[in-house]
Amino acid sequence: MLKPSIQDLFRSSFRSILKNKSRTILTSLGIIIGVTSVILLTSIGNGLKVYISSQFEALGANSVFIAPGKIFNDKGGFNNSASSRFITTSFSLTDLNTIKRNFRNCTVIPIAISSVEVKANKITKSDVALAGTNYQFSEAANRKILDGGRWFTKEEDDKKSDVVVLGYNVANTVFVKGNPIGKKVIIKGKNFRVIGVVEKQGGSMGGPDPDNQAYTPIGNVFNLNGNQNLAEIFIKTPDKDSVAETKTKVNKLLLKKYDKDAFSVFDSSQLLDSINSIISMLTIGLTGIAAISLIVGGIGIMNIMLVSVTERTKEIGLRKAIGAYPRAILVQFLIEAVILSCLGGAIGILLGALGTFGISQFFPAKITTSSVLIAFSVSSAVGIIFGVTPARKASKLSPIEALRYE
Repeated sequence: MLKPSIQDLFRSSFRSILKNKSRTILTSLGIIIGVTSVILLTSIGNGLKVYISSQFEALGANSVFIAPGKIFNDKGGFNNSASSRFITTSFSLTDLNTIKRNFRNCTVIPIAISSVEVKANKITKSDVALAGTNYQFSEAANRKILDGGRWFTKEEDDKKSDVVVLGYNVANTVFVKGNPIGKKVIIKGKNFRVIGVVEKQGGSMGGPDPDNQAYTPIGNVFNLNGNQNLAEIFIKTPDKDSVAETKTKVNKLLLKKYDKDAFSVFDSSQLLDSINSIISMLTIGLTGIAAISLIVGGIGIMNIMLVSVTERTKEIGLRKAIGAYPRAILVQFLIEAVILSCLGGAIGILLGALGTFGISQFFPAKITTSSVLIAFSVSSAVGIIFGVTPARKASKLSPIEALRYE
């Protein structure tokens, strides 16, 4: 009795699969959908992480932010308590001057916000966050100005000059044609001269979209708001080694005036870690949901293979009658299930890669080797796990009963 080689079993498995191409594709469809979904979701999650990291790297590792309310909980994640949703704290110029006196080696930048409409050429851009700040903000926050424009100077800052720097989307909305530099926009009934346009930044998590912002000397926003409240204070330390000490010192200063839950002092890495943690959990959850398709696909493979065993009962009986080992029958059916699963996994990876490329043209998406290996390994494992039952059934068929089967 000749024992078939593994090569013979593979050839036999491929011949069996190629006999019915339509059924092969339909059998693998669940695996294809599952693997494609897993690749796409992990690619979007990974791309978003890379994008956000690059945004925070632009701010630098030596940035410290002071914001109203308790943004983080005791575990380092974002605070979701009811009290954090009602922020009543607003910093004053006294707070700003206190921080400046105690941090003379740092760049301390005030930020006041007003929600406005920007009008020009009979076009109105609504929900624009007009950020009042100082002449140092552009360099500290790495806001690059498009060629032909500039940031406002210290003199314009001191004089509260009616000048404005537009975010990318704002400029392209109200000035559809032509260069906006030197032209006028109307903000709350007042004329402002456009002196610059910020390069496209992309969306921002945890704050206003910088492309839908505009910037002007802070005194202008004070006048528009009718008060001198600050929404945020931004500190640029000399180097990243000074960040921890700066945060501790700022906390001590503000605790003399405010309750500990009335403000938050944090750096860019702290905010980045919290955002990445949320993205990771979201990606895992969505990937888990997508992975259900792999289980459904595995069940589909098992069902089709069980049907195949029934259809090929006479063939199995004949093979066993002429001396085929039960183990050889089992291995062949198991190989067929794994091939179907791996075929679905390979097509799913290809579709996932193409989908990721398409999405990356509009949204950050980055395919990784680990996600491809995991998806392919899982699809292979699905084939083995769900192929065992039909393979065992085929190997245990009695040759006499199988030959008599109609």
